[in-house]
Amino acid sequence: MTRAERARIVAGRLEELYPETPIPLDHRDPYTLLVAVLLSAQCTDVRVNQVTPALFDLADTPADMTRVPVARIREIIRPCGLSPRKSAAISELSRILVEEHGGQVPADMAALERLPGVGHKTASVVMAQAFGVPAFPVDTHIHRLAKRWRLSSGKNVVQTEKDLKKLFPRERWNRLHLQIIFYGREHCTARGCDGKTCPICRELNTA
Repeated sequence: MTRAERARIVAGRLEELYPETPIPLDHRDPYTLLVAVLLSAQCTDVRVNQVTPALFDLADTPADMTRVPVARIREIIRPCGLSPRKSAAISELSRILVEEHGGQVPADMAALERLPGVGHKTASVVMAQAFGVPAFPVDTHIHRLAKRWRLSSGKNVVQTEKDLKKLFPRERWNRLHLQIIFYGREHCTARGCDGKTCPICRELNTA
């Protein structure tokens, strides 16, 4: 079976399982989404959603966030882990948004990637989920499943992203990104599936 054939099976099954793709991180606008995605690094979405209400009640715009001491931000987000680095990044990127972007999150990949604490994956998530721009953010779930389903042999997320973008239509990237994450959490976990157990793995191995 070719990669393209495997990709068609995967896309079809994911569309059946997840016709709706709600954004898992609670947010109010592009700025609060940006902060939530930054906090999600090495932290679960559930934990982030438990932490952000207190943070956003305190400050939910870049201008307001610049007036919050970094120590206070750090105190609130401590349960998310890496709080010294994340709190400094939130404070500094908020200042940059105010001074260089009129207090708005830019709908521009390069501008987002220049913000402190915002790498390619975070920028891709914001572009896809806040602005609807086609992107294919690759996290650990997607990287693992793409390899398991033999859609990519990429040894890193950069190559996996390139392979997946070639396989799937551009208009499906944003939905597939979330669908694969949902499936990886629910059916094809790192320890719960050996590449033959979950429904999609079984189908790909028997087709």
